[in-house]
Amino acid sequence: MHSTLSFSQATTVPRSNYAFDSHSPSFALSKPINLRFCGLMREAFGFSNLTQSCSSRFRFSSRGHSKKIFASAENNGTPLKSFDYDLIIIGAGVGGHGAALHAVEKGLKTAIIEGDVVGGTCVNRGCVPTKALLAVSGRMRELQNEHHLKALGLQVSDAGYDRQGVADHANNLASKIRSNLTNSMKALGVDILTGVGTVLGPQKVKYGKVGFPDNIVTAKDIIIATGSIPFVPKGIEVDGKTVITSDHALKLEFVPDWIAIIGSGYIGLEFSDVYTALGSEVTFIEALDQLMPGFDPEICKLAQRVLINPRKIDSHTGVFATKITPARDGNPVIIELTDAKTKEPKDTLEVDAALIATGRAPFTNGLGLENINVVTQRGFVPVDERMQVIDANGNLVPHLYCIGDANGKMMLAHAASAQGISVIEQVTGRDQVLNHLSIPAACFTHPDISMVGLTEPQAREKAEKEGFEVSVAKTSFKANTKALAENEGEGLAKLIYRPDNGEILGVHIFGLHAADLIHEASNAIALGTRIQDIKFAVHAHPTLSEVLDELFKSAKVKAPASSSAVSEPVAV
Repeated sequence: MHSTLSFSQATTVPRSNYAFDSHSPSFALSKPINLRFCGLMREAFGFSNLTQSCSSRFRFSSRGHSKKIFASAENNGTPLKSFDYDLIIIGAGVGGHGAALHAVEKGLKTAIIEGDVVGGTCVNRGCVPTKALLAVSGRMRELQNEHHLKALGLQVSDAGYDRQGVADHANNLASKIRSNLTNSMKALGVDILTGVGTVLGPQKVKYGKVGFPDNIVTAKDIIIATGSIPFVPKGIEVDGKTVITSDHALKLEFVPDWIAIIGSGYIGLEFSDVYTALGSEVTFIEALDQLMPGFDPEICKLAQRVLINPRKIDSHTGVFATKITPARDGNPVIIELTDAKTKEPKDTLEVDAALIATGRAPFTNGLGLENINVVTQRGFVPVDERMQVIDANGNLVPHLYCIGDANGKMMLAHAASAQGISVIEQVTGRDQVLNHLSIPAACFTHPDISMVGLTEPQAREKAEKEGFEVSVAKTSFKANTKALAENEGEGLAKLIYRPDNGEILGVHIFGLHAADLIHEASNAIALGTRIQDIKFAVHAHPTLSEVLDELFKSAKVKAPASSSAVSEPVAV
């Protein structure tokens, strides 16, 4: 069966400030293999016309390419005679790194250009050091929770921390992962070219450092993977000391008594977890009418009861922080609030520090896109569903791709890596389209929040438009033996599905290790596994994975189990 996917106007979904940019001509597949793809949600991602055929994270066809490159990984391939490289990647973050490793595996002679440090935002200023700080906040919460410890029969004296030691832990982890990424590329023979990369024209790039002559290199294919930077709204003065972005916060130069966090998405929530564990009072300032926009409403309600209400956190919703002045001359940080609807001044706050957690903006300035007639849209590089760059006339730019935060489709490190791998598959002759609806996301608070697919309101909106029924199944962590053994029974898993055919539309989890549990659901969506089949999967007992086991088994599906399931006895 052929399926057709077309994209309409750019759409932004408020899921931790993710931005989804959709600009693509419609396409059709030929000879798809038996990995199914389905349209889970065109409304949320801006898909205007999605004809459902099935479900998968990737989709393949036999669309041919002019030439396949074969070479040994040890020698990092041998480029076509007319080019310096088979592939040049601009940006050595997680997305660029993933693409480079897969390219070498496919036999492509590969170079990666990096103007800052290997690892990009995730490793140096994002995912990695943040998780180090959150590991500390998690331990602190355990040690500070006298009731929890008493229930386990434990007695612990007053817990304390060394601020510099905590900061060093985050910095050391980032350094270690950065070194690992660098060494992995060097070991495979990827050429790491230092300098700022600029596209000069088709298949041509220059790179170099300020004050030094530029170098020009050519490649059959080029991938842009330059990532993003913190977005700071107008009127906010960042001094890096008392008014900070996540880049500064990760250095943990001081722990304020009272900090305002502008934005209550993933970034804001995670830093509220860190700061409150270390003793700060937190005030959320959120432009929308409720905290945690973009999360499933039911999960949001429970998460607020656990993560916000019992902690030293208050909030102002429905307001903009229109002006923030850093602390100076003995004065505190001053925040001027404006009503989001009326635009009238509403309040003024005086705090010790302010963290700007209003999302991220693509880092695409200076790429030389004007040399190939490409115009960014709100800073994002327009691409089609295969990550191929689109020029100002709506035409595909040959041999030029853009992955990760720079294209705005899904601003997550693992999404960038998946996009990069998908591009490499295409340039080596195997057409592959990434299904972003199967990519999971997580917020690493204590406990975690994770999700994949649609929220319940999104699913019901889709069902109303397309004429099918939606059902919801839930299970509590209070019914899980392992969670109770840990005295961590506060949690919920929620499944949104079609009862007629067993298609998984979305899964949302709040509870202990939710970020690890979500992958069973995301992989089921990616592989097109239906609920009636996954019910037969066996989970070790007692484990937290049984939360998902019970969740799938509680769903009421009318369709029978697939006849393709393994039915022959297996000798053991």
